[in-house]
Amino acid sequence: MQKVKIPITLDPTRAAQKRATFDGIVPLVTLTRLTDSLVSSEGDVEVVVNCGTDEQGLVFIEAQARCQVQVKCERCSEHMNLELNTSFAYTPIRSDKDSAHDDIPERYEVVEKNEHGEVNLRQLVEDELILALPLFPMHDEGSCDPTKVQMSWGVIEPEPEKPNPFAILQELKKK
Repeated sequence: MQKVKIPITLDPTRAAQKRATFDGIVPLVTLTRLTDSLVSSEGDVEVVVNCGTDEQGLVFIEAQARCQVQVKCERCSEHMNLELNTSFAYTPIRSDKDSAHDDIPERYEVVEKNEHGEVNLRQLVEDELILALPLFPMHDEGSCDPTKVQMSWGVIEPEPEKPNPFAILQELKKK
């Protein structure tokens, strides 16, 4: 089966009525906020999106996203491959319905529809992949080349003793 490109925007209400499912790819190069944190922007993100309506009548967008990325190891500064795998569920709301937040179950995140009643699907995928990135990507302990690990060892000299700025107040108190 050939993978197709995932749409950029999606009308969640219409997609939920059709119980739409999208199985395809998002080119990594189109996710610029994510690729700013990566060494290379080559490759694709495999995405599976399911739309529907739950028991409460809430429209939902469930998705899984998977990709291989290349990041810089924070320990040795060498490139390393990392697999990002995330799944998420959103329910769209209109921005003018602030009271609707109370009725939404915890399993869903909330996403606002734009003025056309659509949700930016690629932005949701990109946000979730950014959240899946580790803050400090590093090779496993011992896997880094010890010659490239930038650590310095030595003795820290004690600071010279400085006069207490409140010593004058102490003398005034004695008078």
